[in-house]
Amino acid sequence: MIRVGLVGTGYAAKLRAEAVNQDDRAKLVGVAGHQPDKTAEFGHTHQTQAFNAWQELIQAVDLVIICGVNSEHSEIAESALESGRHVVVEYPLAIDLESATRVIELAHARNRLLHVEHIEILGGVHQAFLRSLSQVGTPFYARYATATPQHPAPPKWTYTRSLFGFPLVGALSRLHRLIHAFGQVESVSCQNRYWNLNADRYTGCLCKAQLQFKSGVIADVVYGKGETLWTPERKLEVQGDRGALIFDGDEGAFVNSEGVSAIEVGARRGLFTKDTSAVLDHLLNGAPLYVQPEESLYTLKVAIAAQRSAEQGQTIAIE
Repeated sequence: MIRVGLVGTGYAAKLRAEAVNQDDRAKLVGVAGHQPDKTAEFGHTHQTQAFNAWQELIQAVDLVIICGVNSEHSEIAESALESGRHVVVEYPLAIDLESATRVIELAHARNRLLHVEHIEILGGVHQAFLRSLSQVGTPFYARYATATPQHPAPPKWTYTRSLFGFPLVGALSRLHRLIHAFGQVESVSCQNRYWNLNADRYTGCLCKAQLQFKSGVIADVVYGKGETLWTPERKLEVQGDRGALIFDGDEGAFVNSEGVSAIEVGARRGLFTKDTSAVLDHLLNGAPLYVQPEESLYTLKVAIAAQRSAEQGQTIAIE
């Protein structure tokens, strides 16, 4: 029986709590959050203890699952690893490259599990994308766009630069999905804009990056959210010399000279349960995990290069 502690009380933490409580190999020992009332309510809902601070929580468990504020991920992970605990953390591992590298090195030194969640590559769209990619022949262009209008922008940490990180750092999965499919990146060029930026908080952002892959693929990544957007979008497309793939929401299609054919796309539900089960399988049976922290670190390296590109107005080569 693996004793599990949760840091965070948001949507991801809710799904993690449900996943742990459904698995008889683990026990949810407690939760820690920023707001005592919300933490107590979360503990009551999921039948677990509410801790006053994450520092207390990690001393009572075997496995710490971190799904709180992005800027705190690396500090909590480092402290848990120093205490001999295994760690699962939602992406990003850190909002800067140095902290992420240090945590990974510590996990190796302490021989503890460090798993950076990337459930986007477990999802139905990505799996259908990978299965269908060979149909396009040699891919040469990809575009992945996600836009989330919110009126008004919610008063959450996800709209605070120092807590969320640079848009493509906080939303690391937008880059990771393409890097998982197309490999290493040669260079990145990025533009980013915030609206109504007041000190550290904003009400809207739009970030666009172009990746030049070593394979020859050029990819545009667009991420936006907030009050200045009016139409939602979640679209992935790939162009190749023999056809194209288009995934619009949860619907997929292959297009070539013979017409359009539908692609079956699996459900999006249950991904946190799959991820949690994979972690327990690894800890108890030594089963391999679907992603390694070094892969997430590489994507973070590309995201930080995108941040530098936006700040400097230059194309940044990836060493």
